[in-house]
Amino acid sequence: MLEAPGIPFTILAFLLVLGPLVFVHEYGHYIVGRWCGVKADTFSIGFGRKILAWTDKRGTEWKIGWLPLGGYVQFAGDRDAVSQPDAEWEKLPEAERSHSFPAQPVWKRTLIVLAGPVTNFLFAILILAGFAWIGGTPTTPPVAGSVMEGSAAAAAGIREGDRIVSIDGRAMDVFTDIPMAVAHRPGEAMDVRIERGGAEETLRLTPRLAKEQDRFGNSFERGVIGIAAGEVVFEKVSLVEAPLIGLKQTAQIVRQTGEVLGQLLTGNRSVKDLSGPLNIAKVSGEAASLGIASLIFLIALISINLGFINLLPLPMLDGGHLLFYGYEAIRRRPAPAKVQEWAFRFGFAAVVTLMLVVTFNDLGSFGLWDRIARLIG
Repeated sequence: MLEAPGIPFTILAFLLVLGPLVFVHEYGHYIVGRWCGVKADTFSIGFGRKILAWTDKRGTEWKIGWLPLGGYVQFAGDRDAVSQPDAEWEKLPEAERSHSFPAQPVWKRTLIVLAGPVTNFLFAILILAGFAWIGGTPTTPPVAGSVMEGSAAAAAGIREGDRIVSIDGRAMDVFTDIPMAVAHRPGEAMDVRIERGGAEETLRLTPRLAKEQDRFGNSFERGVIGIAAGEVVFEKVSLVEAPLIGLKQTAQIVRQTGEVLGQLLTGNRSVKDLSGPLNIAKVSGEAASLGIASLIFLIALISINLGFINLLPLPMLDGGHLLFYGYEAIRRRPAPAKVQEWAFRFGFAAVVTLMLVVTFNDLGSFGLWDRIARLIG
Protein backbone atom coordinates (compact mmCIF):
# COMPACT_ATOMS: atom_id res chain seq x y z
CA MET A 1 0.00 0.00 0.00
CA LEU A 2 1.33 3.41 -1.01
CA GLU A 3 1.62 6.34 1.38
CA ALA A 4 -0.78 9.21 0.68
CA PRO A 5 0.93 12.32 -0.73
CA GLY A 6 1.37 15.37 1.51
CA ILE A 7 -0.89 18.41 1.51
CA PRO A 8 1.45 20.78 -0.46
CA PHE A 9 1.93 18.13 -3.16
CA THR A 10 -1.83 17.49 -3.28
CA ILE A 11 -2.62 21.20 -3.63
CA LEU A 12 -0.08 21.55 -6.43
CA ALA A 13 -1.50 18.51 -8.24
CA PHE A 14 -5.03 19.88 -7.84
CA LEU A 15 -3.99 23.17 -9.43
CA LEU A 16 -2.24 21.31 -12.25
CA VAL A 17 -5.48 19.42 -12.93
CA LEU A 18 -8.10 22.11 -12.49
CA GLY A 19 -6.21 25.13 -13.84
CA PRO A 20 -5.72 23.83 -17.42
CA LEU A 21 -9.28 22.47 -17.54
CA VAL A 22 -10.82 25.78 -16.51
CA PHE A 23 -8.61 27.58 -19.03
CA VAL A 24 -9.56 25.17 -21.83
CA HIS A 25 -13.27 25.54 -21.06
CA GLU A 26 -13.23 29.33 -20.86
CA TYR A 27 -10.89 29.66 -23.85
CA GLY A 28 -13.49 27.79 -25.90
CA HIS A 29 -16.03 30.50 -25.03
CA TYR A 30 -13.48 33.24 -25.62
CA ILE A 31 -12.10 32.16 -29.00
CA VAL A 32 -15.51 31.44 -30.53
CA GLY A 33 -16.70 34.78 -29.16
CA ARG A 34 -13.79 36.45 -30.94
CA TRP A 35 -14.61 34.62 -34.17
CA CYS A 36 -18.18 35.90 -33.83
CA GLY A 37 -16.99 39.48 -33.35
CA VAL A 38 -17.85 39.78 -29.65
CA LYS A 39 -15.53 41.72 -27.35
CA ALA A 40 -14.45 39.99 -24.13
CA ASP A 41 -14.08 42.39 -21.21
CA THR A 42 -12.67 39.85 -18.72
CA PHE A 43 -11.10 36.39 -18.88
CA SER A 44 -10.74 35.02 -15.37
CA ILE A 45 -9.25 31.80 -14.02
CA GLY A 46 -10.55 31.52 -10.49
CA PHE A 47 -12.94 33.73 -8.55
CA GLY A 48 -12.59 36.42 -5.93
CA ARG A 49 -9.83 38.96 -5.47
CA LYS A 50 -7.32 38.92 -8.32
CA ILE A 51 -3.75 37.94 -7.53
CA LEU A 52 -2.44 38.58 -11.04
CA ALA A 53 -3.89 40.58 -13.94
CA TRP A 54 -2.97 42.20 -17.23
CA THR A 55 -4.87 43.79 -20.14
CA ASP A 56 -4.18 42.85 -23.75
CA LYS A 57 -4.30 45.07 -26.84
CA ARG A 58 -7.96 44.14 -27.47
CA GLY A 59 -8.93 45.56 -24.07
CA THR A 60 -9.55 42.19 -22.44
CA GLU A 61 -8.44 41.90 -18.82
CA TRP A 62 -6.85 38.52 -18.12
CA LYS A 63 -6.72 37.68 -14.45
CA ILE A 64 -6.17 34.90 -11.94
CA GLY A 65 -8.40 34.84 -8.85
CA TRP A 66 -7.42 33.48 -5.45
CA LEU A 67 -10.22 30.84 -5.43
CA PRO A 68 -9.32 28.34 -8.18
CA LEU A 69 -12.67 26.55 -8.42
CA GLY A 70 -13.72 27.72 -11.85
CA GLY A 71 -13.54 30.71 -14.12
CA TYR A 72 -15.52 32.86 -16.51
CA VAL A 73 -15.42 35.05 -19.60
CA GLN A 74 -17.42 38.25 -19.26
CA PHE A 75 -18.32 39.64 -22.67
CA ALA A 76 -19.30 43.20 -23.50
CA GLY A 77 -22.94 43.72 -22.51
CA ASP A 78 -22.84 41.11 -19.75
CA ARG A 79 -23.92 42.23 -16.31
CA ASP A 80 -21.96 39.57 -14.47
CA ALA A 81 -19.86 36.42 -14.78
CA VAL A 82 -22.83 34.22 -15.76
CA SER A 83 -23.71 36.31 -18.84
CA GLN A 84 -26.92 37.89 -17.63
CA PRO A 85 -27.49 40.92 -19.90
CA ASP A 86 -26.68 44.34 -18.55
CA ALA A 87 -29.83 46.46 -18.50
CA GLU A 88 -27.84 49.31 -20.06
CA TRP A 89 -26.37 47.41 -23.02
CA GLU A 90 -28.89 48.85 -25.51
CA LYS A 91 -27.75 52.37 -24.58
CA LEU A 92 -24.18 51.71 -25.70
CA PRO A 93 -22.92 53.54 -28.81
CA GLU A 94 -23.66 51.59 -31.99
CA ALA A 95 -19.98 50.67 -32.54
CA GLU A 96 -19.77 49.13 -29.06
CA ARG A 97 -23.26 47.64 -29.06
CA SER A 98 -22.59 45.65 -32.24
CA HIS A 99 -19.72 43.87 -30.48
CA SER A 100 -21.68 43.10 -27.29
CA PHE A 101 -22.90 39.63 -26.46
CA PRO A 102 -26.66 40.37 -26.07
CA ALA A 103 -26.73 42.05 -29.51
CA GLN A 104 -25.72 38.86 -31.31
CA PRO A 105 -28.25 36.64 -33.07
CA VAL A 106 -29.32 33.59 -31.08
CA TRP A 107 -27.26 31.19 -33.22
CA LYS A 108 -24.04 33.07 -32.43
CA ARG A 109 -24.78 33.17 -28.71
CA THR A 110 -25.52 29.45 -28.85
CA LEU A 111 -22.20 28.70 -30.52
CA ILE A 112 -20.29 30.80 -27.98
CA VAL A 113 -21.93 29.12 -24.99
CA LEU A 114 -21.67 25.63 -26.49
CA ALA A 115 -17.98 26.13 -27.24
CA GLY A 116 -16.89 25.73 -23.60
CA PRO A 117 -18.19 22.18 -23.00
CA VAL A 118 -17.30 21.11 -26.56
CA THR A 119 -13.71 22.25 -26.01
CA ASN A 120 -13.57 20.14 -22.84
CA PHE A 121 -14.67 17.09 -24.83
CA LEU A 122 -12.17 17.82 -27.61
CA PHE A 123 -9.39 18.23 -25.04
CA ALA A 124 -10.23 14.82 -23.53
CA ILE A 125 -10.42 13.21 -26.97
CA LEU A 126 -6.97 14.59 -27.77
CA ILE A 127 -5.50 13.18 -24.54
CA LEU A 128 -7.11 9.76 -24.95
CA ALA A 129 -6.05 9.67 -28.61
CA GLY A 130 -2.48 10.39 -27.49
CA PHE A 131 -2.56 7.48 -25.05
CA ALA A 132 -3.95 5.19 -27.76
CA TRP A 133 -1.29 6.26 -30.28
CA ILE A 134 1.60 5.93 -27.84
CA GLY A 135 0.57 2.86 -25.86
CA GLY A 136 -1.90 1.14 -28.14
CA THR A 137 -5.49 0.21 -27.36
CA PRO A 138 -6.78 -2.93 -25.61
CA THR A 139 -8.26 -5.36 -28.11
CA THR A 140 -8.79 -8.31 -25.79
CA PRO A 141 -12.00 -9.99 -27.02
CA PRO A 142 -15.02 -9.93 -24.65
CA VAL A 143 -14.62 -13.61 -23.80
CA ALA A 144 -14.81 -15.10 -20.31
CA GLY A 145 -11.30 -16.42 -19.72
CA SER A 146 -12.45 -17.64 -16.31
CA VAL A 147 -15.61 -17.50 -14.22
CA MET A 148 -15.41 -17.08 -10.46
CA GLU A 149 -17.22 -19.76 -8.46
CA GLY A 150 -20.33 -18.38 -6.76
CA SER A 151 -20.27 -15.16 -8.82
CA ALA A 152 -23.18 -13.46 -10.55
CA ALA A 153 -21.89 -14.75 -13.90
CA ALA A 154 -21.75 -18.32 -12.61
CA ALA A 155 -25.25 -18.03 -11.16
CA ALA A 156 -26.56 -16.79 -14.52
CA GLY A 157 -24.99 -19.72 -16.36
CA ILE A 158 -22.02 -18.03 -18.04
CA ARG A 159 -19.17 -20.47 -18.69
CA GLU A 160 -15.51 -20.13 -19.50
CA GLY A 161 -15.09 -19.42 -23.20
CA ASP A 162 -18.46 -17.66 -23.60
CA ARG A 163 -18.34 -14.49 -25.64
CA ILE A 164 -20.27 -11.54 -24.19
CA VAL A 165 -22.04 -10.07 -27.21
CA SER A 166 -24.02 -7.33 -25.48
CA ILE A 167 -25.25 -6.13 -22.09
CA ASP A 168 -28.75 -4.60 -22.11
CA GLY A 169 -28.39 -4.05 -25.84
CA ARG A 170 -25.01 -2.33 -25.53
CA ALA A 171 -22.47 -4.07 -27.77
CA MET A 172 -19.32 -5.39 -26.10
CA ASP A 173 -16.49 -4.96 -28.60
CA VAL A 174 -13.56 -5.59 -26.24
CA PHE A 175 -13.31 -7.03 -22.75
CA THR A 176 -12.82 -3.63 -21.09
CA ASP A 177 -16.35 -2.70 -22.23
CA ILE A 178 -17.76 -5.26 -19.78
CA PRO A 179 -16.61 -3.76 -16.45
CA MET A 180 -17.54 -0.28 -17.73
CA ALA A 181 -21.08 -1.50 -18.43
CA VAL A 182 -21.66 -3.07 -15.01
CA ALA A 183 -19.47 -1.09 -12.56
CA HIS A 184 -22.14 1.51 -11.75
CA ARG A 185 -25.09 -0.91 -11.78
CA PRO A 186 -24.77 -3.26 -8.78
CA GLY A 187 -28.07 -4.87 -7.90
CA GLU A 188 -29.70 -4.04 -11.25
CA ALA A 189 -30.87 -7.01 -13.32
CA MET A 190 -29.69 -6.86 -16.93
CA ASP A 191 -29.90 -8.93 -20.09
CA VAL A 192 -26.56 -10.40 -21.17
CA ARG A 193 -26.36 -11.76 -24.70
CA ILE A 194 -23.72 -14.47 -25.02
CA GLU A 195 -22.35 -16.57 -27.86
CA ARG A 196 -21.50 -20.19 -27.16
CA GLY A 197 -20.65 -22.83 -29.76
CA GLY A 198 -21.82 -20.62 -32.63
CA ALA A 199 -25.26 -20.03 -31.08
CA GLU A 200 -26.47 -17.00 -29.15
CA GLU A 201 -28.70 -16.83 -26.09
CA THR A 202 -29.77 -14.22 -23.57
CA LEU A 203 -29.18 -14.65 -19.85
CA ARG A 204 -30.52 -12.58 -16.96
CA LEU A 205 -27.76 -11.39 -14.65
CA THR A 206 -27.48 -9.06 -11.63
CA PRO A 207 -24.04 -7.56 -10.86
CA ARG A 208 -23.03 -7.83 -7.23
CA LEU A 209 -21.58 -5.06 -5.11
CA ALA A 210 -17.86 -5.48 -4.45
CA LYS A 211 -16.00 -3.43 -1.85
CA GLU A 212 -12.37 -2.91 -2.80
CA GLN A 213 -9.37 -0.80 -1.88
CA ASP A 214 -6.99 1.05 -4.15
CA ARG A 215 -3.25 1.17 -3.62
CA PHE A 216 -3.63 4.16 -1.29
CA GLY A 217 -6.05 2.31 0.97
CA ASN A 218 -9.14 4.23 -0.22
CA SER A 219 -12.27 2.08 -0.14
CA PHE A 220 -14.65 2.11 -3.09
CA GLU A 221 -17.58 0.06 -4.34
CA ARG A 222 -18.47 -1.16 -7.79
CA GLY A 223 -20.62 -3.73 -9.52
CA VAL A 224 -18.92 -6.91 -10.72
CA ILE A 225 -20.14 -10.06 -12.44
CA GLY A 226 -17.15 -12.28 -11.68
CA ILE A 227 -15.45 -13.01 -14.97
CA ALA A 228 -11.83 -12.40 -15.95
CA ALA A 229 -10.27 -11.91 -19.35
CA GLY A 230 -7.93 -14.31 -21.01
CA GLU A 231 -4.65 -13.00 -22.35
CA VAL A 232 -4.65 -9.18 -22.47
CA VAL A 233 -3.89 -7.91 -25.96
CA PHE A 234 -2.85 -4.37 -26.91
CA GLU A 235 -2.81 -3.28 -30.53
CA LYS A 236 -0.84 -0.39 -31.99
CA VAL A 237 -2.94 2.24 -33.73
CA SER A 238 -2.02 4.82 -36.34
CA LEU A 239 -2.13 8.56 -35.84
CA VAL A 240 -5.23 8.65 -38.06
CA GLU A 241 -7.07 5.98 -36.05
CA ALA A 242 -6.16 7.40 -32.62
CA PRO A 243 -8.72 10.29 -32.60
CA LEU A 244 -11.52 7.84 -33.41
CA ILE A 245 -10.51 5.70 -30.44
CA GLY A 246 -10.36 8.82 -28.25
CA LEU A 247 -13.83 9.81 -29.47
CA LYS A 248 -15.24 6.35 -28.74
CA GLN A 249 -13.75 6.27 -25.24
CA THR A 250 -15.07 9.76 -24.52
CA ALA A 251 -18.54 8.72 -25.70
CA GLN A 252 -18.42 5.67 -23.40
CA ILE A 253 -17.55 7.84 -20.39
CA VAL A 254 -20.27 10.37 -21.26
CA ARG A 255 -22.81 7.56 -21.55
CA GLN A 256 -21.74 6.10 -18.21
CA THR A 257 -21.93 9.53 -16.58
CA GLY A 258 -25.42 10.02 -17.98
CA GLU A 259 -26.51 6.66 -16.60
CA VAL A 260 -25.17 7.54 -13.15
CA LEU A 261 -27.03 10.87 -13.28
CA GLY A 262 -30.21 8.96 -14.15
CA GLN A 263 -29.67 6.71 -11.14
CA LEU A 264 -29.31 9.76 -8.89
CA LEU A 265 -32.51 11.31 -10.23
CA THR A 266 -34.49 8.07 -9.82
CA GLY A 267 -33.13 7.35 -6.35
CA ASN A 268 -31.23 4.22 -7.40
CA ARG A 269 -27.99 5.86 -6.30
CA SER A 270 -27.34 7.93 -3.19
CA VAL A 271 -26.12 11.53 -3.27
CA LYS A 272 -23.49 10.27 -0.83
CA ASP A 273 -21.66 8.93 -3.88
CA LEU A 274 -21.05 12.46 -5.18
CA SER A 275 -17.61 13.96 -4.72
CA GLY A 276 -16.51 17.57 -4.65
CA PRO A 277 -13.37 19.70 -4.94
CA LEU A 278 -11.75 18.31 -1.78
CA ASN A 279 -11.97 14.74 -3.02
CA ILE A 280 -10.85 15.77 -6.50
CA ALA A 281 -7.81 17.40 -4.90
CA LYS A 282 -7.09 14.20 -2.98
CA VAL A 283 -7.39 12.05 -6.10
CA SER A 284 -5.23 14.52 -8.04
CA GLY A 285 -2.43 14.18 -5.51
CA GLU A 286 -2.66 10.39 -5.60
CA ALA A 287 -2.68 10.32 -9.41
CA ALA A 288 0.30 12.67 -9.58
CA SER A 289 2.26 10.45 -7.17
CA LEU A 290 1.76 7.54 -9.59
CA GLY A 291 3.33 9.45 -12.48
CA ILE A 292 2.59 11.99 -15.17
CA ALA A 293 0.57 9.51 -17.27
CA SER A 294 -1.88 8.88 -14.40
CA LEU A 295 -2.28 12.61 -13.83
CA ILE A 296 -2.90 13.33 -17.52
CA PHE A 297 -5.46 10.52 -17.71
CA LEU A 298 -7.25 11.98 -14.68
CA ILE A 299 -7.30 15.37 -16.42
CA ALA A 300 -9.06 13.74 -19.39
CA LEU A 301 -11.69 12.12 -17.14
CA ILE A 302 -12.41 15.35 -15.27
CA SER A 303 -12.51 17.30 -18.53
CA ILE A 304 -15.25 14.99 -19.82
CA ASN A 305 -17.23 15.36 -16.60
CA LEU A 306 -16.77 19.13 -16.63
CA GLY A 307 -18.12 19.32 -20.16
CA PHE A 308 -21.05 17.03 -19.29
CA ILE A 309 -22.01 18.90 -16.11
CA ASN A 310 -21.92 22.27 -17.87
CA LEU A 311 -24.41 21.01 -20.45
CA LEU A 312 -27.03 20.20 -17.82
CA PRO A 313 -30.11 22.43 -18.35
CA LEU A 314 -29.60 24.30 -15.10
CA PRO A 315 -29.52 28.10 -14.97
CA MET A 316 -26.04 29.34 -14.03
CA LEU A 317 -24.55 26.60 -16.23
CA ASP A 318 -24.02 26.65 -19.99
CA GLY A 319 -26.90 24.22 -20.45
CA GLY A 320 -29.26 26.68 -18.78
CA HIS A 321 -28.29 29.40 -21.24
CA LEU A 322 -28.78 26.99 -24.13
CA LEU A 323 -32.24 26.15 -22.81
CA PHE A 324 -33.24 29.83 -22.92
CA TYR A 325 -31.73 30.23 -26.38
CA GLY A 326 -33.77 27.26 -27.55
CA TYR A 327 -36.90 28.98 -26.22
CA GLU A 328 -35.88 32.19 -27.99
CA ALA A 329 -35.26 30.39 -31.28
CA ILE A 330 -38.69 28.74 -31.17
CA ARG A 331 -40.74 31.68 -29.88
CA ARG A 332 -38.74 34.31 -31.81
CA ARG A 333 -38.31 36.35 -28.65
CA PRO A 334 -36.33 35.99 -25.41
CA ALA A 335 -37.93 34.55 -22.32
CA PRO A 336 -39.38 37.27 -20.04
CA ALA A 337 -36.72 39.01 -17.98
CA LYS A 338 -38.49 38.11 -14.72
CA VAL A 339 -38.53 34.43 -15.66
CA GLN A 340 -34.81 34.51 -16.44
CA GLU A 341 -34.09 36.35 -13.20
CA TRP A 342 -35.91 33.81 -11.05
CA ALA A 343 -34.45 30.91 -13.02
CA PHE A 344 -30.93 32.16 -12.34
CA ARG A 345 -31.74 32.60 -8.66
CA PHE A 346 -32.94 29.01 -8.57
CA GLY A 347 -29.84 27.88 -10.44
CA PHE A 348 -27.60 29.72 -8.01
CA ALA A 349 -29.37 28.13 -5.04
CA ALA A 350 -29.12 24.69 -6.65
CA VAL A 351 -25.39 25.06 -7.38
CA VAL A 352 -24.68 26.29 -3.83
CA THR A 353 -26.72 23.41 -2.37
CA LEU A 354 -24.85 20.91 -4.53
CA MET A 355 -21.50 22.35 -3.43
CA LEU A 356 -22.52 22.04 0.22
CA VAL A 357 -23.61 18.42 -0.29
CA VAL A 358 -20.43 17.34 -2.08
CA THR A 359 -18.24 19.17 0.44
CA PHE A 360 -20.12 17.40 3.26
CA ASN A 361 -19.48 14.09 1.45
CA ASP A 362 -15.80 14.92 0.97
CA LEU A 363 -15.32 15.70 4.65
CA GLY A 364 -17.12 12.47 5.51
CA SER A 365 -14.82 10.47 3.23
CA PHE A 366 -11.88 11.93 5.14
CA GLY A 367 -13.40 10.60 8.38
CA LEU A 368 -14.17 14.02 9.89
CA TRP A 369 -17.75 13.23 10.91
CA ASP A 370 -16.71 9.91 12.48
CA ARG A 371 -14.07 11.67 14.53
CA ILE A 372 -16.58 14.30 15.71
CA ALA A 373 -19.08 11.58 16.58
CA ARG A 374 -16.47 9.76 18.66
CA LEU A 375 -15.59 12.99 20.48
CA ILE A 376 -19.24 13.69 21.24
CA GLY A 377 -19.91 10.06 22.19
